Order: sequence, then C-alpha cells, then structure tokens
Amino acid sequence: MRNRHTSKPIKLAALLALAFALVWAAAAQTDWLAPDAATIGNFQNESSQHSHIMEVMGYLTDVYGPRLTNSPNIREAGEYALKTLGSWGLSNVHEETWGPFGRGWSNELFEANEIAPRRFPLIAYPKAWTPGTSGPLTADAIYAKIEKEEDFAFYRGRLRGTFVLTAPMRVVEAQFEPPGHRFTDQELTDLAQPRPPQPPPDKALRDRLRKQQEFNEKLVKFLTDEGAVAWLEPAPHDGGTMTVMSGGSRNPKDAPVLPRVAVDIEHYGRIIRTLEKHIPVTLQINIVNKFYDENLDSFNIVAEIPGTDKPDEVVMLGAHFDSWASGTGATDNAAGSAVTMEAMRILKMCNAKMRRTVRLALWTGEEEGLLGSRAYVMQHFADRNSLDLRPDHAKLSAYFNVDNGTGKIRGIYLQGNEALRPIFEKWMEPFKPEGMTTLSARGTGGTDHVSFDEVGLPGFQFIQDPIEYETRTHHTNMDVYERIQAADLKQMAVIVASFVYLTANADQLLPRKPLPKH
Repeated sequence: MRNRHTSKPIKLAALLALAFALVWAAAAQTDWLAPDAATIGNFQNESSQHSHIMEVMGYLTDVYGPRLTNSPNIREAGEYALKTLGSWGLSNVHEETWGPFGRGWSNELFEANEIAPRRFPLIAYPKAWTPGTSGPLTADAIYAKIEKEEDFAFYRGRLRGTFVLTAPMRVVEAQFEPPGHRFTDQELTDLAQPRPPQPPPDKALRDRLRKQQEFNEKLVKFLTDEGAVAWLEPAPHDGGTMTVMSGGSRNPKDAPVLPRVAVDIEHYGRIIRTLEKHIPVTLQINIVNKFYDENLDSFNIVAEIPGTDKPDEVVMLGAHFDSWASGTGATDNAAGSAVTMEAMRILKMCNAKMRRTVRLALWTGEEEGLLGSRAYVMQHFADRNSLDLRPDHAKLSAYFNVDNGTGKIRGIYLQGNEALRPIFEKWMEPFKPEGMTTLSARGTGGTDHVSFDEVGLPGFQFIQDPIEYETRTHHTNMDVYERIQAADLKQMAVIVASFVYLTANADQLLPRKPLPKH
C-alpha cells in the first residue's frame, strides 16, 4: 500500500521535471529578440539628455506630499499624473475605479510639546485613520503598564483626561553599521541561488501574533472607553527616524478610537524615565485630522502605447502610487512611479515601434494589501480565489514591477520561472557594465507583481540595491526627496523600458509557469 501511494507522487514529480525541461529547451531554442545596441543607445541618450524623472519626483513628493490612499493628496497627485502622461502623447490615459476601499484621511495640523518639567518639542506623528484632539489639550502623561487583560482592572477609572503610555522602554543600541549600502558581489551570488529550505510555519508564533493583535484591539477600546485623551506609542527605528503607519479603521461605520501618536523612541524614553523618577510630566498636544467619507472607492491610473500588429496582446509595467503619511513617500513608492512613467516617456519620445500594446498601471491601496492591483487583476485577468480566467488572461505577456526603493537595478527575480533564464540572460547583456548581473531563482513577495503571479501570469520584481530602504526610509518619516539617488532612477528607467520593449517585440508571449493549484 505504501509503495502504491508513494509511486504516484514520484511519477508526477518526474513528469513535471520533464515538462519544465522541455519548456526550458523550447525557450532556449526560440530565436528570442536580442537587445539592439542602437535602440538601447537611444533609450540611454533620451534618459541622460531629457530626463523628467526628478521633476516627477519633486511633484509627487514635495508638492503633493504623502499619498495615503483616498486622501485629497493622492487624488491631486493622480490628476497631475494623468495630465503629465497625456502631455507626453500616451494613449488611453484614464483612471479605473475600484473599491470599496474605505474613508480617506489626512493630517492638517500637529503640535506636540512637553511643557513640564521642561519644555521641548516632541518628534512625533499621528497615526493614519485616527481622530484629532478637537483643539490643543494640556494634560499629564501617565505610564500605565498594561500587558494583559487582567491589568485593565487596576487602571480602570485612573486614565481619564491623560496622555497614556503603555509600552515599556526598549533598549536602543548604537548604530555601528552604516544605514546604506549596495549589494556586494557575494550578496548577489547568494541571491542568485535557490532559496534554502525553510522551516515549517511556526504555528506558536502565529498564535502569539494573533493573540497580541486581539489584545491590542481590546486595549484601544479600553483606553477609548476610559477617556484617555491620546495614546502615545514608541515608534520603531531610532535616531530621529520612525515608522508610522495606521492606528484606526477605514470603515466609517466602525466605532471611533482615541487619538494615537507615534513618538520618536528617544523622546518617548525621556518621558518614561522622568515618570519613573516620580516627577510629573505635562504635555500639550494639538492634532487636526480629517476624514473623507464622500467617496469610498479608490482608483488606478492607466496609460498605453498601442501595439502595431499584435495590439490585443499586452505588456504591462507598473508601481504603486500610494504611500504612508509621515514622510512624502519618496522611495516607497514615488521612485517606482516616476521610473515607470519615465520608461513610458522614453519609449514614446524614442518612437519605439512595439508589436504589442504597452500598458502602464499606477496602483493605489498597495500599502493596505495590494488592493488596487488585485482589483485590476480580478477585473481583467482572473479571480485569484477560484482561478476563473478572463479572456485577457491569455493575452498578457508579462508585468514588470518597480517597488524596492531608490537603488539601481542589479537583476531580476525569476519568481520560480526557470524557462525565462536564457531569455533574461540575453536581455541583461547590455546592462551588465551598469551592475545588472543577477538572475535570482527564487521569488520575492510584498509587491504588486504578486497579484499577477498568484493567478499564473508572468509577474516580476527587479532586484535593486537596498541603499537605505529597510534601515531608514521604508514607511518612515525620512522617506523624502533627499533620500533619492537620481542616477540610479535613470538607470532603472532605461532598463525597464528595454525589458518592456523586448517583451513587446518578441515573436511570442513569455513562457509561463503552470497555473497555481487551489
């Protein structure tokens, strides 16, 4: 009985291996279009002599600021993008509505100071989708060590009219490592290898995280019901850099919560240590936040360059357009938006003839779970839950995504599609002197290419130098224009334009992996 049951998986594995080998051989033998030096040279010249990339960056960050989905800022930034793409002569420039997403939110004013025992301004930011204070509030700070539900009873009736701190102070280590770096040759070599065997999912860890989330929801309700005027929370990172994300609900029907403020760890620590000395601390905080319930739907931005003899087939490129609210969303992800817009501009200005239609998409709602790209894939290509395929599923050659900060492109993740290795190896050749040398056998997650990959469409994320992404800018108040590397963005735009151009002019669609099983 055991042999009978185990022989089928072995045979199936052998058949799959043979199938992949045949696909690889077919891809290798197909006369895939090689990069044309003159065309690539035209792209590079257009990028170096007439680049609009930093101009677009300046508008998306400095002018329109953070682009939280459904905020007034992102809607104004969307209008700018539509106008700009149209001015470059792109076709079918429009917004596609998706939803519902939920209410919009913006911070209009924030002031936070300690006024006793000493006066100093706090480095702090309100969390997204939380209310304001309805004017300046002056109140005592209190450290309420609430770590479990049993602690609620001790603090019941003691928190009304106070600024509450519940998290203990964490250790802040010295920063011995530089915040930014480029991939070394060894790191790229390691990245090119298949992912090492991973341990099975840690059920105990998942259970702890779930229970912590459930406790946090109860804690928010407790603090709100007890009449605390605001909850002050130490933000991740240090040295003036702080991660600030969501603290409230996008659903206008949900019960309101108290104002929540992310505080720089060094300033949080000063307050905690003063309170531990039994010295009262008085804070003055004024928060003006606004909710927008008029339109609960969001949008994606789409623009095209029509194909010549295969216009019904499509090559897509894109990036997410939204950001969090404490910085201006520069590396995450005005950079990707500006790069893909510039790639389209380069293709258009160079009058590149492409057989397939090239379609740009700028997504919203990515930060809340790839919502915009998943809505688009659902509408145009496939249902990721049932894998019911739309007719256009068979007509998409590939989707190329940019969303890993400001670092230049060093390669591309194959996303487990080894049939593409000989093709992409050929396409990378002109860019190896610029550092694009690596094809990673593994896949990567967390960006909008996943929305395509999970329904069996070729979706790819480029490998980029990390620069300061995880150490300084990702979801932080330091995600601003000054952290952008202009030369890197120009390199990226040329590479993206070239990969799109080569995909659009290939004799056939790019090879696909088998459809995922559900």
